[in-house]
Amino acid sequence: MSKWEMVRLGDVCEIVSGTTPSTNKPEFWDGNIKWITPAEISNSSYFIYETERHITEKAGLKSMPAGTVLLSSRAPIGKVAIAGEPMCCNQGFKNLICSDKIHNRYLYRYLKNQTEYLNSLGRGATFKEISKTIVENIKIPLPPLHIQKKIADVLDRVNALIEKRKAQIEKLDLLVKSQFIQMFGDPITNPMGWECVDLETVCTKITDGEHVTPSRTTEGIFLLSARNILSHRIDVTDVDFIDESEYERISKRIIPSTGDILISCSGSVGRVARITDDTRYQMVRSVAILQLTNEIDSVFVEYCFDTNYMQTQIWKSVNQSSQANLFQGKIRKLKIPLPPLHLQNQFAAFVEQVEAQKAHMKHGLELMELEYKSLMQKCFSGDIFL
Repeated sequence: MSKWEMVRLGDVCEIVSGTTPSTNKPEFWDGNIKWITPAEISNSSYFIYETERHITEKAGLKSMPAGTVLLSSRAPIGKVAIAGEPMCCNQGFKNLICSDKIHNRYLYRYLKNQTEYLNSLGRGATFKEISKTIVENIKIPLPPLHIQKKIADVLDRVNALIEKRKAQIEKLDLLVKSQFIQMFGDPITNPMGWECVDLETVCTKITDGEHVTPSRTTEGIFLLSARNILSHRIDVTDVDFIDESEYERISKRIIPSTGDILISCSGSVGRVARITDDTRYQMVRSVAILQLTNEIDSVFVEYCFDTNYMQTQIWKSVNQSSQANLFQGKIRKLKIPLPPLHLQNQFAAFVEQVEAQKAHMKHGLELMELEYKSLMQKCFSGDIFL
């Protein structure tokens, strides 16, 4: 329970919705009035100064003033930003024009912390949406205005440190890609003249998973699908499981092990992740696995898949019938450069050093994010006075 007064958003803000001008009337479009959609707001959005599309005065829409808190009300619910310029919006918003009782940056920070709650308020059979009435009735803790500004300032500073740390981690990823090009050249032009071979010639096995019915449990052996294969990372936050007997049955055909390369082969095609520990995995048909010969380094192969050279080959090989699918036969014929193994090993050692640094920075980031959440709770509950 907050020590601050709890008030309805409708009592301290004007809630405004948007609309989409008719796309059949070209005179409504390509003017100088900014017009935004929820797709233009990311998790890191703060002040928005520009929009992808613009409308004309003939569209007849009234612009929201600069400083309006933008809140997406469907597909998805809970994206938040602040309009840095006057702008209009489509019908995917329920926006908040702040009165002199509430500071917009304070409201932004509060709503950013309420995504789960906002989604719980969604109504509708086809897709969830929060109505104007629902938003008006949301209650928010309201400290004095000068305290609101101080809370916003403190949270802004801490969040800036978090974003800086994220940017540092992203730069490490770019560093690895840069090192790859420096050592091996761009595979498209192949300036160093490396031999290019079919992928199957440097693999002892290329196969995919099986049709498997997951166990109806939340424990067991990880059963990976394409959604679990992210860029250089196996994500098990939303994963299925199989029991020991099913694992043993599938393992008669293949046993995924350290150093193997996993490829997403359905939907979002072409993401790769390397197995880096002795965790036991099995896969469904939407994941392919490469088990490599000792002629090629698995880290080199993993990062080679990041290049435009490999990704272009993949998308030329994809079956686009109903959803994108990359089949084993196409994977076998992908061309890959084959520089000397000692250079591949040097690159792998460089990646290992960068990954160790990145792991250290990620741990620090996790601690910062936990502290930020704790600080928010204290600020909004009134347990901390600034």
